[in-house]
Amino acid sequence: MSAPLSTPGHPIPGNPHPGMGFREFVLFIAGLMATNAIAIDSMLPALPEIGESLGIDTANHTQLVVTAYLLGFGGAQLIYGTLADRFGRRTILLFGLAVYTAASIGAIFAGTLEVMLAARVAQGIGAAATRILAITIVRDCYSGSHMARVMSLAFLVFLSVPIVAPSIGQAIMLVAPWRGIFLMLCALGAVLFVWTLGRLPETLHPEDRSPISFAGICHAFGLIVRSRVTVGYMLAITMVMGGLFGFINSAQQVFADAFDAEELFTLIFALIAVFMAASSLLNARVVEKLGMRRVSHVALCGYLAVTLVHAGIVLGDVENIWTFSILQGAMMFFFGLMVSNFNSMAMEPVGHVAGTASSVLGFVSTVGGALAGFVLGQNFDGTTLPLTLGFAGLAGAALCCVAFAESGRLFRADIRVSDTAT
Repeated sequence: MSAPLSTPGHPIPGNPHPGMGFREFVLFIAGLMATNAIAIDSMLPALPEIGESLGIDTANHTQLVVTAYLLGFGGAQLIYGTLADRFGRRTILLFGLAVYTAASIGAIFAGTLEVMLAARVAQGIGAAATRILAITIVRDCYSGSHMARVMSLAFLVFLSVPIVAPSIGQAIMLVAPWRGIFLMLCALGAVLFVWTLGRLPETLHPEDRSPISFAGICHAFGLIVRSRVTVGYMLAITMVMGGLFGFINSAQQVFADAFDAEELFTLIFALIAVFMAASSLLNARVVEKLGMRRVSHVALCGYLAVTLVHAGIVLGDVENIWTFSILQGAMMFFFGLMVSNFNSMAMEPVGHVAGTASSVLGFVSTVGGALAGFVLGQNFDGTTLPLTLGFAGLAGAALCCVAFAESGRLFRADIRVSDTAT
C-alpha cells in the first residue's frame, strides 16, 4: 500500500488511487475536509452545559472552547505542508488523525477548563493535517478538470457540514451529556485513521520528497511579505474571518440571551449556513465569466453595506431575531463570494512557493481571525450591538486591505501580477 500514485500534476493511466474507487476516494476526501467544521459547529449547542460542568462562571469564557481549537488549527498549518513534502502524505495524515482522535478522548475526560483547552488546542493541531493533506492528496492524484471535478464533489459534502453539525450536536445531547459530542468526534477520527491506514497508498513519489531547508523557507517567506497583492488579500481574509469566528463564538448566546429563542438556534444557524453554501456554488458558476476581482470586490461592498445596515438597525433599537437572521444570512452570502476568490488572488503572485504560501495564508487568516473573533465574542453584553459594530469595523478594514492590494483600483478585470509585486 505504499506505492506512489502518480507524478505531481500528471496522473498515471487507469485508477490514480489503487485500492480506492473514484466514489470512495471522493467520500474519503470529503470526510477529511469535514473534520474541521464538525469539530467547531457540533458543540455550539453544548457550550452552556460545558461551561456549567467545568465550573466556568462567566458565560463569555465558554467561547474559549472554540477559540482554543482555532488557534491550534491555525498554528499547525505552518508546518504540515513542509513535513508532508519531506516525509510523505500518508505518514503525516495518519499522525494528524491520531492526534485528533487522542485529543477528542482527552476532551471526553476533561474535568477542568484548562484540560479542556489543552485538548482543544491539540484537536485543532490534528485537524490542520486534514486541511492541508486533503487538497495535497487530490493534487497528487489529479490535475486540470479532473482535479476540479473531485474537489467540486467533495466540496458539496463539505458545504453540508456547517448546516447539519449543530443539529448533530443537539441530537446527541438529547440522549447523552455533552461528552457524547467528543465521543462522536473521536469515532470520526478513528474511522478516518483506519480508512487511511487500510486504503490510502502514499501519493508522493520518493524522488519528489524534498528536504527541510531553513534557508528555503526563509526565502519563501520573504517573497510572500514582499508581495503587495498577497499581503493585502491575506489581511482582508483575516478581517472577514474574524467576523465569521465572532459570529460562531457568540451565536448560541445571541439566540439564548439576546432573543430568548434558544430552541431556534440549530434551525436558524443551518439556514444561515445555507446562504454561504449557495453563494459558494454560485461563485463557481460565474467567476470564470466575470473574474475574481469583480465578483469579490462587489461582494465585499455588499458585505460592508449589510453590516452597516445591521448596525443601524441595532442602534435604532428595532433589532429582533428575524432582522438578525436575515441580515446574518445576507452577510454569509457575500462571505461565500469573497473568501475563495481572495485566497486565489493572494496565491497568484507566489505560485512557485505555493506550499509555504498556503501554509502562511492559513496560519495568518485563521489565527488572526480567531483572535479578532474572540475579541468580538468577549464583548457580548446580552445584545447584538457589540457584534454588529464589530462586523462593520472588520468589513471596513477588509475593504482598506483590498484597496491596498489593488493600489486603490477596485473592480478591475483579473490581471497577471508579478511574482514580486510590491
